[in-house]
Amino acid sequence: MKSSIRRSRRTITALALGSVLALTATACGDDGSGSAGDKGGEGSGKGTITFWDDNGGVRTDIWKQIIADFEKKYPDIKVDYVGIPAASAQSKYDTAIQGGGLPDVGGVGTAMLAEVAAQNALEPLDSRLAKSTLNGKLSQNLIDVSKAAGGGDTLYQVPTSANNGTLWYRTDLFRKAGLDAPTTWSKFYAAADKLTDKGRNAFGFTIRGGKGSIAPALDAVYGQSGITSFWNGDRTTVNDPRNVTALEKYVALYKKDTPSADVNNDFTKMVAQWDSGTIGMLSHNLGSYQDHVKALGKDRFRGIPNPTRDDGTRVQVSNPVDGLSLFRSSENKAAAWKFIEFAVSAPENSRFNRSAGQVPANTDAAKDAWVQSAEPTKLAAQALNGADTKIVQLPYYLPDWNTISKSDNEPAFQKLLLGKASAKQFLDTLADQLNKAQADWKKNH
Repeated sequence: MKSSIRRSRRTITALALGSVLALTATACGDDGSGSAGDKGGEGSGKGTITFWDDNGGVRTDIWKQIIADFEKKYPDIKVDYVGIPAASAQSKYDTAIQGGGLPDVGGVGTAMLAEVAAQNALEPLDSRLAKSTLNGKLSQNLIDVSKAAGGGDTLYQVPTSANNGTLWYRTDLFRKAGLDAPTTWSKFYAAADKLTDKGRNAFGFTIRGGKGSIAPALDAVYGQSGITSFWNGDRTTVNDPRNVTALEKYVALYKKDTPSADVNNDFTKMVAQWDSGTIGMLSHNLGSYQDHVKALGKDRFRGIPNPTRDDGTRVQVSNPVDGLSLFRSSENKAAAWKFIEFAVSAPENSRFNRSAGQVPANTDAAKDAWVQSAEPTKLAAQALNGADTKIVQLPYYLPDWNTISKSDNEPAFQKLLLGKASAKQFLDTLADQLNKAQADWKKNH
């Protein structure tokens, strides 16, 4: 019931905003191809197409370079670039779905993919990819993440890049303590203990207790338990006894081997705290690499994929994946698909991800020299593309996933750290919310 109410509120809000904001989009001159449900057409494969960048400003320069390359190769196609700030991309798409003005092609991240696809706005891409020069050139694990995030087995997004959970550790502190690299969970916990000296304000680890705490906690839980699926039928595995045990061990680090301030720390505070030099390990993605270089230099730290189980099994939760989608209402799908193929080809995908600091989805691009020379990115690419890597697909497709994983349970995770709830209580509550959301999704789809 709670999930249905949330969905109704979102729908009402979108409809209410649609009639007003659609006029704004038109007034700003955003050329588009139609509204959700329009069938569009293949077109001539020439002419003008509109591309919406869902991280405008941050990625504008690199996309304009890729567009210039594309127009040089395809002089009969012109690409109109529209940059949209990441914070407003979801509302921009929702407005266009209701009122018209969708682009031919756009950046659609996994966090919003299911809701856009569920409104019949996106073109299925499986058959196009099967006939494409990209077929067999993209990370299968990322393809699987894209499909799962779309809410089923259909591909609505060609992945361009991904981040990956990374364990950053101070090589100088590890050498001084005679510790091996924390490549397994056993070594991780041993290092966290040995590097902690509260008298010197030194700690082995910094745990994320503030905003964004749920995904890294789930990554640590599934990574330790070895459970490889988020669902067992329509019931989540999140509160499986093996996961409860893993979470108990993880949160037991708080205040024992971590600073007490961690209960309120988001990634910005964690990174700054780790860069200060008194903490041995930090779990965060590749995005903080340059911060570490500036603070510590290249020789005092390493970034490796999150630990494996002692038997070498690597299980990790899915990270959000960036990608490009073709809109169903496009009147020139042939030209729009050419643009997607070009943008995700090895040279352009490599260029884009070098600028973004992320892992290329194109496996040939992932072999380029810049990836191989940046060890954290190289190891992340190997983990993401590894045949033995098992990825637990988080349910990004659930309309209430962000509410459940953020506003509902980030405060609950803080209570867990503070000893006001048990790991079992926390995971049982989370599981109950997820099971209800899954049942609601199934009922309505």
